[in-house]
Amino acid sequence: MIAYIDGKLTYKDPTFVIIEVGGVGYQIKISLNTYAGLAEGERCKLFTFLHIKEDAHTLYGFSEMAEKNIFLHLISISGVGPNTGLMILSSLSVAEIQQAIVREDVRTIQRIKGIGAKTAQRLILELKDKLKKDVLVDQANVSFTPHNTNQNEALSALITLGFARTVAEKTLDAIIKREGNHLTVEELIKLALKSS
Repeated sequence: MIAYIDGKLTYKDPTFVIIEVGGVGYQIKISLNTYAGLAEGERCKLFTFLHIKEDAHTLYGFSEMAEKNIFLHLISISGVGPNTGLMILSSLSVAEIQQAIVREDVRTIQRIKGIGAKTAQRLILELKDKLKKDVLVDQANVSFTPHNTNQNEALSALITLGFARTVAEKTLDAIIKREGNHLTVEELIKLALKSS
């Protein structure tokens, strides 16, 4: 199993990239969310999943581990293959997928191309309990931004450092309201530690 590929991004398309590692170019299928975060010609690291069929070996790549984890949850559902999983991740962010499933929002899931009512209901039924555990942020205060994962990582780190979850969540929310959504995980943690 190939866990990740770290190399030079030599070609970028909305549906796939080619990353060169040691003189070998790996073609990797990606979501639009991953595409938006990549700059061509730069070194990049994608977390990967290798899908093996009789007639093809296909690599799927994700800029964040959270996106890969959601993808693995999605393709574990009968009737949802890797291409459909990628379509879901191109249509909604990781946080939006989690919220739609946890809140049993069939309508949002059905808006995705190729997802019918039965598949949407199956996704909710089979993934709701699994994803409830993964949602770190208070559902009422979730902002669907790419930096939400930075907030999640900072929250995990603060809890590990001994902060109470509610205190850490309120502190991070206050920092983001004051400073904006551009902060890195490290900056969020440092500001939270200073404000405690």
